[in-house]
Amino acid sequence: MVAMRSVTLITTGGTMEKTYDETSGSLQNRHSIVHKMVRRLRLQDTLVNVVELMHKDSLHMDDADRKRIVETVRAVGGDWDLPTESDGIVILHGTDTLEVTGRALHAAIEKPRIPIVLTGAMRPFEMTRSDALQNLTEAIFAAGVLSPGVYAVAHGRALAFPGVRKDRASGTFVRDGAPAGKA
Repeated sequence: MVAMRSVTLITTGGTMEKTYDETSGSLQNRHSIVHKMVRRLRLQDTLVNVVELMHKDSLHMDDADRKRIVETVRAVGGDWDLPTESDGIVILHGTDTLEVTGRALHAAIEKPRIPIVLTGAMRPFEMTRSDALQNLTEAIFAAGVLSPGVYAVAHGRALAFPGVRKDRASGTFVRDGAPAGKA
């Protein structure tokens, strides 16, 4: 019998989960659509436990929201001091301030027990040419193979915190000091 791998997926909103609001003609974080996304994946021997924490654009997140994220990561076993049944944690987050939350997690959780992976999308899941499903798939995979730590995972990369930033010119995450526009 093959052992099941367990990943805790914490959803906070962000572009990945934005949906089109017909009345206003805008994209909004109204509710989580992560269950719809996970159903599209073929995850052999992997159980995904979803924690719907908030539904916010990351530009509207504040220190209290980041504190909630840190507390939730601790509660599901991301900190060395607490037991866990999870093999990794994935946090769906808006890309605009993902690096701020990553730094906060890195600073608050000195000794992660398991990989803590932040990911997001430059285009919502519901849009054509979205990177959402790719980044979610990569993040779930990375949460099972990376060593304990805090990471940004997107577009074929896993970058450890600290030292991660969003490069708007290339539309992805890079190491601090990487030239702008060079992925």
